[in-house]
Amino acid sequence: IQLVESGGGVVLPGGELRLSCAASRLNSGRSAMGWFRQAPGKEREWVSTVSWSGTTTYYADSVKGRFLISRDNAKNSLYLQMNNLKPEDTAVYYCASDLSDPNYRDPRNYQYWGQGTQVTVSS
Repeated sequence: IQLVESGGGVVLPGGELRLSCAASRLNSGRSAMGWFRQAPGKEREWVSTVSWSGTTTYYADSVKGRFLISRDNAKNSLYLQMNNLKPEDTAVYYCASDLSDPNYRDPRNYQYWGQGTQVTVSS
């Protein structure tokens, strides 16, 4: 399975971006997918996870109320709508698929990863 992110860019504080992640296919295991981010000099940080059906979502406290995760299984796609962006949201954002453990915050529990897309929030 290959994952390709898109939609990153440079935005002013308070602005918005919508990230997309296109998967070559979805695993028949009907597993959750998620978004992570990594800022320079920092560890990869969990952002959000969505269940296979899309009905259950989880968010890091730092993005709760500002970000919205969704998926479209018919299109093999995952999305992250990011609103009211802050400079501390600046990072490379990665999508991940095939969660194999209930601990959705741990990146080691995702089997497939994209190459990432840069998001920069700056005035």
